Amino acid sequence: MIPRDHPRYTSLVTREHLADYARLGIVSWEGLIAHGRGEAFDYLLGEKTSESARRSAQTAAALLRTASHPVISVNGNTAALAAPLIAHLQKVSGALVEVNLFHRTPDRVRQIESLLQSAGAAVFSGEAERLLPLSHDRAFCRRDGMYAADVVLVPLEDGDRCGVLAAMGKKVIAIDLNPLSRTSNMATLTVVDEVTRALPVIADACSSLTDEECGDLVAKLDNKVFLKEARNEMKARLCHALD
Repeated sequence: MIPRDHPRYTSLVTREHLADYARLGIVSWEGLIAHGRGEAFDYLLGEKTSESARRSAQTAAALLRTASHPVISVNGNTAALAAPLIAHLQKVSGALVEVNLFHRTPDRVRQIESLLQSAGAAVFSGEAERLLPLSHDRAFCRRDGMYAADVVLVPLEDGDRCGVLAAMGKKVIAIDLNPLSRTSNMATLTVVDEVTRALPVIADACSSLTDEECGDLVAKLDNKVFLKEARNEMKARLCHALD
């Protein structure tokens, strides 16, 4: 039992939740390590959404809104942490939802798809093919799904696939707490925020932005600026803590 008055209550509950899903096979054991790494960077953000992250999330919404074939790619951690949020974002953005995994087994894919469907998402499933030029199992995707997408949202993903998707001419939106990661720096746009905070902001912006506002945000997109702002925010908090 985790007492509600524990200062790290939300964090500890989230860890227990992910551990439960790891025992079920939905989250890989390696995914628990990745979550812990993200938490460390979230400390440096003050565990809150910065103004810079809010603006990048609004730009992410603009990219989804202006896309002709947007896809939200989901892994085990994302499904375990945010399945209802993914379902809501799908509803307001019109994007396809497709499962893509590094530690891929048919049973894991089915479990994650079932979890997403139970939360209300319409999952684009069916036979996956090795279509991406990668030597690992993230290469598997659907021909009419991520392979055909013009914009791909990849929360909590790896740099290899992000770089490949970008090289294929796709606009890649990453949600990554680490502004130094390969994923953050290879993406078209990075939202440096925790996924359960970022997804609602993106969804709200999908519903509220006008077409003109979407066009302006896309035209002004400069990921290097967003990443620099995130690094500066972390640096400022760290320097303040050391004073």
